[in-house]
Amino acid sequence: MLGGIGIGAVLAALGLPRLKKVLGPNKVVALGSAGTAVVLAIFAASSNQIAGLVACMLAGACWLAVLSSLNVSTQLALPEWVRARGLSMLITVYFGAMAGGSIIWGNIANQVGVPNTLLIAAIGAALAIPITWRWKIIADPNIDLTPSFHWPVPVVAEEIEEDRGPVMVTVEYQIDPINRKDFEQAMEEYGHTRKRDGAFSWGIFEDVERPGHYQEYFLVESWLEHERQHHRVTEADIEIENKVMQYHLGKSRPIARHLIAPIPPTSKG
Repeated sequence: MLGGIGIGAVLAALGLPRLKKVLGPNKVVALGSAGTAVVLAIFAASSNQIAGLVACMLAGACWLAVLSSLNVSTQLALPEWVRARGLSMLITVYFGAMAGGSIIWGNIANQVGVPNTLLIAAIGAALAIPITWRWKIIADPNIDLTPSFHWPVPVVAEEIEEDRGPVMVTVEYQIDPINRKDFEQAMEEYGHTRKRDGAFSWGIFEDVERPGHYQEYFLVESWLEHERQHHRVTEADIEIENKVMQYHLGKSRPIARHLIAPIPPTSKG
């Protein structure tokens, strides 16, 4: 059985690049999930050794197709500075789900028997395809996640210790009030990139005295963390930023200000 799984995985590896090119990663994962459901149904309904061997080969092929697609898409969807952490989370969830699933399915098998358990799992795998179809795998190699380094370097009056913080950055925008809804929608997407790159709080406010005058703010834990943000902004983020900037009036960039919390006074004993 293990040999059949290995043979199926090797055969799938030979044809997987071409299959991904034709179907794309989302359909490959869906096809692998459907194949897994078929394998479970065969194990539940048949005791024929040849059918079991064929099912094992199909299981190996489906396992490799799904795992490879998820692994590659994770690497393509993450910028370099967070890629290792993202892959570690993927592996943790993957093997954690295997361990947790073993306990759950083992208990179910004790209650209803192995064949019925396999059949239930087959139905669950089949239902998971339409349920999860709305969440697409990002596997576009054309997305440029290299650092852009296009943010201006902050001007400081004196040297700032790297661990000092928190730091609040504000950015002022002036837009036509007619474009208020479109601008706020673009800013919501922009806010996700701020939080992804290290901000623990983000928001926008509109001046009640000057319609169309917005102030964005985001907070980071330290000055060093903000410096890292400058290195985490990618070429792909420029497109999201341009969606915001198209609503900003004036030729110059929005005014950005950097504020840092004062050093608390030392307590005297």
